[in-house]
Amino acid sequence: MINWRKSSRSGGGGSGGQECVEVARISRKVGVRDSKLPTLGHLSLGVSEFAALISRVKQEELPGRDHLA
Repeated sequence: MINWRKSSRSGGGGSGGQECVEVARISRKVGVRDSKLPTLGHLSLGVSEFAALISRVKQEELPGRDHLA
């Protein structure tokens, strides 16, 4: 069984708790999924790729939602 954990930073701001990201250790990978739609699957990242993603998020290097098409 996979033990999914909700991100401590999910649901902040004006989202009303609707922006929920969950993570789980899956073998030698890290799984990331939307907790509102868990049956749609997850993104699987290597540990170093996940660490790089978290670093970029913390440094606000990723575009905001307004940049998504």
